[in-house]
Amino acid sequence: MREFSVPALARCPKAEGLAESVYRTAEETPQKPVLARRQGDVWTDVTAVDFRDEVLAVAKGLLAQGIRFGDRVAMMSRTRYEWTVLDYALWSLGAQPVPVYPTSSAEQLRWILADTRAVACIVEHEDHAMTVGSVCDTLDDLQHIWQLDSGALAQLAMAGQGMPDEYVNQHRQAVVAETVATVIYTSGTTGRPKGCVITHGNFLAECDNLLARYDDVFSGRGGEQPATLLFLPLAHVFGRMIQVTAVRGGIKLGHEPSTSPTQLLPTLAAFRPTFLLAVPYVFEKMLRRARERAERAGRASAFEKAYQVAVRYAEALERQAFDEGPGPSAALRMQHQLYESLVYGKVRAVLGGRLRYAMSGGSAMSREQALFFRGAGVTVLEGYGLTETTAAATANPQEKVRFGTVGQPIPGTSVLIAEDGEIWISGGQVFQGYLHDTESTGRTLRGGWLATGDLGHLDRLGYLHITGRKKEILVTSGGKSVSPVVLEDRIRTHPLVAHCTLVGDDRPFIAALITLDPEAVEHWLRVRGRAPLSPIEAATDPELHAELQRAVVTANTAVSRAESVRAFRILAIEFTEQAGLLTPSLKLRRRAIARACAADIEALYADAAAAPSVQLTT
Repeated sequence: MREFSVPALARCPKAEGLAESVYRTAEETPQKPVLARRQGDVWTDVTAVDFRDEVLAVAKGLLAQGIRFGDRVAMMSRTRYEWTVLDYALWSLGAQPVPVYPTSSAEQLRWILADTRAVACIVEHEDHAMTVGSVCDTLDDLQHIWQLDSGALAQLAMAGQGMPDEYVNQHRQAVVAETVATVIYTSGTTGRPKGCVITHGNFLAECDNLLARYDDVFSGRGGEQPATLLFLPLAHVFGRMIQVTAVRGGIKLGHEPSTSPTQLLPTLAAFRPTFLLAVPYVFEKMLRRARERAERAGRASAFEKAYQVAVRYAEALERQAFDEGPGPSAALRMQHQLYESLVYGKVRAVLGGRLRYAMSGGSAMSREQALFFRGAGVTVLEGYGLTETTAAATANPQEKVRFGTVGQPIPGTSVLIAEDGEIWISGGQVFQGYLHDTESTGRTLRGGWLATGDLGHLDRLGYLHITGRKKEILVTSGGKSVSPVVLEDRIRTHPLVAHCTLVGDDRPFIAALITLDPEAVEHWLRVRGRAPLSPIEAATDPELHAELQRAVVTANTAVSRAESVRAFRILAIEFTEQAGLLTPSLKLRRRAIARACAADIEALYADAAAAPSVQLTT
């Protein structure tokens, strides 16, 4: 199949903007909790009318400080309650918030502020303010810097006292679907980030169709209010889309600035979301921690049996949904019921006890891990999208999940597979173009279609399978073209592996660079009664090498011999955003990794020439 389309389910309003839902909800259901704000360990509900009043007060303050319709205001912060207030205050004025990752360097910040001609910058804390200060002498348009940790919202509300509400309302009523809502910069995996111009209408088309299609995901059970905890960066389009979806859909929204399991899991248990969105890395971490807890309690064998039962149970349900099988057998149902209280219920309890659905995007999730979560009672709906598509372009249907795919086009969207295998997308959520970059816009937007740069295929039911990225294809010296994604994802599912990147351009064969998860290695050594190892010692440890060799050999079964990994090297370093080797959304910066690990790559091929490190037979 080369093209698949799904009709729109929602007619998006043309004469209103995103902020309108805040004011409308406050009028219709003023006491409904729409957000939750944490103070210490206590969560306090924020009603629709209280949220509206805070948004209005901040909007009046921004207006008093000179912010006007069409102005761009940069926002550099982690995910927190104040970000949502500021988004809707700026949208009330027809202004354009420009998200900046809190880990951005001074040079990255300078580029974004200069490219957008931002008139103000809102930062989280003093370190961010100093970063802005280090570059502001070159930014003639920048007039204001406000700091959240120094009470920026209260200061703005104070500045707006005495200003009539009508001044804000006049701006708000001028906002229509075609008005620009935000400029979001790409992660820049292959070059300087580009500013994606996204309108209010793009968000409305995306979020309203998701709410209409995924009603079971975005609703509560037994009359309870749905709720989600947002912990992905609001600087990323994925987090921003869920924020808008929650506010438009009456979903209680909480914020958590950390994705570290140590901080995130207690917050999930306290907040008790009904659905989540995350990247695969977060789900992998959750599963690893669950496995480690079982091992520490001496129940490793029971956990592994429960894991396999969950996978088989979910596979049987999947076959049944597609009329390919009768569903779980009586024996399998009995086994599944046995582990429900012993394992699965405890996994859900760690996630708050109410979680039924999760959405995953950003990179590929292991099919087996997704099956485990489904078998444990949490259905992970994997999807696919880009900043240029205002997040999701495809997603698995809630009632008919094809694990290992990124689902069908969301309502109002068409997917086309070009002759060279590139994925093209058309729909109301497709952005308007790149800011000040008509050349890149022209290459990307072609006759109403967005050329994504990603490769894939559609199966007979219209489910999209991602196979790689055009710019990431490796070409060996023998002329074999290899997409690295499949093997990298399979190797990364091993509990000890943090990241994996394949190399092989102009080389005789494909090889892999592997980094270790320090906490997982520490646990692995402790279970075996071994002393801790330094990163350098771990990288050269024979037992660790043998363990990962088994993982690589297993992964190789998914590809042909010419595409398989013939050698690998364990690195003593970690791939981090701070080191410039990962994007803020945790994607690999391949060129930066190749430069940073050039000596390791040369040594890897030299060693392999003498003695291949991966035997291709099991």
